[in-house]
Amino acid sequence: MFDEFYGLTGKPFQLTPDPEFYFRSLTHRKALSYLGYGLAQGEGFIVITGEIGSGKSTLVAHMMASIDPAQVTVAQVVTSKLDGEELVHVVARAFGMDIEGHDKASALGAIESFLHGEAREGRRCLLVVDESQNLSVQALEELRMLSNFQLGNHPLLQTLLLGQPEFRGTLQNHPQLEQLRQRVIAAHHLEAMQADEIEPYLVHRLQKVGWDGQPSFSAEVFGLLHEASGGIPRKVNMIVNRLLLLGAVEERWDIDADMLHEVIAEMEHERVAPEAAKTAVPQAEAPEASAAPEASATVPNATPVHPMLDPQLVEDLLADRDAQIAELQQAVVELANQQDEATSAALSPEIIALQEQVARLEAKTFEQERTIRQTLTMLIEWIEGEMDESKAA
Repeated sequence: MFDEFYGLTGKPFQLTPDPEFYFRSLTHRKALSYLGYGLAQGEGFIVITGEIGSGKSTLVAHMMASIDPAQVTVAQVVTSKLDGEELVHVVARAFGMDIEGHDKASALGAIESFLHGEAREGRRCLLVVDESQNLSVQALEELRMLSNFQLGNHPLLQTLLLGQPEFRGTLQNHPQLEQLRQRVIAAHHLEAMQADEIEPYLVHRLQKVGWDGQPSFSAEVFGLLHEASGGIPRKVNMIVNRLLLLGAVEERWDIDADMLHEVIAEMEHERVAPEAAKTAVPQAEAPEASAAPEASATVPNATPVHPMLDPQLVEDLLADRDAQIAELQQAVVELANQQDEATSAALSPEIIALQEQVARLEAKTFEQERTIRQTLTMLIEWIEGEMDESKAA
């Protein structure tokens, strides 16, 4: 909605990774340098860690866009809780192999044969493993074993491990991962963006979708935005999406600190409300409580609807507006009937004024109704998406 209102050609603050929006913050420049160095070595492990939403996937997507598929064959794996044998089969499938019998030995043989074939064709192989914090120590050891495959003295497989901060701790401290640690040739932990990078980040993404300086942002917005998001790119995107949506709804071309405070308060309320609702629902400890009609209609784990998203509230407001229009229309009819038949051809100034007022009100409220319904739909979709994302994380 706000992209249309502000004349943007796309969604500048989407939550899914897109290499087109890659922003060269200080920490991302360092990470890209480590990636470049590691890839140039053509062996071992590269490790990139960072908080949820810190831009790991966007960084890798940007890197992937620069890789020549004629020189490097890339397979990507997003891991869940996998043991060693499961991981071997997942890697085989990622490289396009379907293993008959689904036994580990066949999978390892197929992977080795595939890697040899790629090497003979002049291509290196890169395995990208996302969400590496989910891997068991056994699965990580299997990845190390895969790195042993060689053609002559040339390694056949290089692995890029992406993970959340806890994976960094596991890799550094677990006693069974010493051999893997010795094969890590480059590593970087993505930090949050710095406060002075928030404004360039917003401008960069907005310019990608045709932003011409409108809407404008007051200077204090950027510092407040860094404080509210902690400098995490995905959190910045979430807040700015809501901020621009509010700007479009209120038809504002200057985004100021008051609007940002309003958005942050609403988002905080939405995070707190579900927990408050859960603790407010009493557990049925006695037969009398479970027999009460109200208790039978209560869903303890239901997500409460924020007042802004209450469809009944919106319908009530629209009904009140329609009633006001009806009253004005009736007033026009009554005044017209009171006019003398001799002057009925010429409407009185009062009737003309009322008719013009009704016409303006009808036009304005039609647009308001459309905006309210669009906003309601978008907010519900956004919250549902945020809930799904939280579950996935």
